[in-house]
Amino acid sequence: MVERQRADARRNYERILAVAEEEVAAKGADASLEQIARVAGVGSATVRRHFPTRRALLEAVSQQRIEALCARARELADRKSNNRAGEGRKALLEWLGEVVAYCVTARGLAAALSYDEGHDPLGGNSCAAALIEAGEPLLRSAAREGAVAPRTTVEDLITLAVGLALATEHHPEPTARAEALLALTVAGISPERG
Repeated sequence: MVERQRADARRNYERILAVAEEEVAAKGADASLEQIARVAGVGSATVRRHFPTRRALLEAVSQQRIEALCARARELADRKSNNRAGEGRKALLEWLGEVVAYCVTARGLAAALSYDEGHDPLGGNSCAAALIEAGEPLLRSAAREGAVAPRTTVEDLITLAVGLALATEHHPEPTARAEALLALTVAGISPERG
């Protein structure tokens, strides 16, 4: 009997997650939990048992994308290991550009990475924590080159990516606008003239 309950719970989880992925892709982070339950053929309590908060659901929906961004960070860190001048900066900015692009195009991802009241992104947000850990080697490499401000953290960069995605989500061309704002950020608003 216990084994059957576990199998049913696993099937419910997978069905809820599949429906949630479709709903979040269509409606973004504000997808209705009640609609997800209805389409999945389960009660709202079942959805909440598997995903006690909206953030937990968004994190689960975003997990594959997060894993891809983490893998990309490791790939760029490995590729950068030839230690040519400027490679650390280039690798970090390439990855950050990909994080921004993912946040803009993957509805719900920016919300899954963003702060909410009383939320500690390092301790309570598995998506942000995974990206922060994956991005650390890239940031350290760029810092060794003197290519980033000394107090810059990967958490700062993730917050920047989320901000750009949220600020441009209703723009007619959100990806192009977010890329332009990232380029402006990287160049600096008022660079010193030598």
